[in-house]
Amino acid sequence: MAAIRGLKLIRGAVMAPRLARADTDVVDAGSTASAGDTGDVMTVEFSRFDTWYEIDSWWEGRFLEKTARGSFKRTIKSLGPAGVKVLFNHGRDFTIDQKSLGVASVLEERESSPYMEVPLLDTSYNRDLIPGLRAGAYGSSFMFEVVREDWNHDPGVSDHNPDGLPERTIKEVRLFEAGPVTWPANPDATAGLRSATRSGVDWLMESLRERDQEQTEELQRSFAAFRAMHGLRTPLDGGPATPAAQPAPLTPAPGNEPARHVNGLSAAARRRRMTLLGVKEG
Repeated sequence: MAAIRGLKLIRGAVMAPRLARADTDVVDAGSTASAGDTGDVMTVEFSRFDTWYEIDSWWEGRFLEKTARGSFKRTIKSLGPAGVKVLFNHGRDFTIDQKSLGVASVLEERESSPYMEVPLLDTSYNRDLIPGLRAGAYGSSFMFEVVREDWNHDPGVSDHNPDGLPERTIKEVRLFEAGPVTWPANPDATAGLRSATRSGVDWLMESLRERDQEQTEELQRSFAAFRAMHGLRTPLDGGPATPAAQPAPLTPAPGNEPARHVNGLSAAARRRRMTLLGVKEG
């Protein structure tokens, strides 16, 4: 089955980001940091290829997943190193927000994992992060969309899948962003820093709900369709930390009530968005 487009997912990386001086360990001999860099280069490895890990999410459901070697090649070729944003906590940090940590100088697939090198910008927030990065206090994570995938909905019981959960193999992704995080989402991320109670997507949705309830409701419908498409169950011990109100049916309203377009925004929501964008109605 084809992936549902538009679902941005979060997964943890293989290991914590590492730092090296630009003139020693990482950059080619003779290269130096740019004038606006701190002189520190952060290296990040993404999802370990062909390694099963469990997804146990109220939004996504429960299943096993792995990424296949080659799944990042097309997005890397299309975007280039500078086309992937490098943020802290996926741009959800209260102090740093969506400020860039740096522009990647290297982005490539290696034998076991995608790999990125990022000369850190000489900024106050990066200087605040550097001691923690040097100490290995952070994990790493990336945001992506699935483009191609294979599902085995009835794999049976095996050593790597003792519960016989559905298995998803990701064949191609569209990469959006990567960087250090306080709580990695993947069991392969730094030991001791992973939240055991929610996945990266659950964390993102809780954060998004605080900023954009309308988008949260739209994504809620998309994730419900994803679970239904693959027969996935959600954990039995509760739902989102703060349950979202169920969205109203997107059907035309009778009489003089503001109309809602099928698969669209309400008239009031469109006016609010146009005002924010500085667009005048004709």
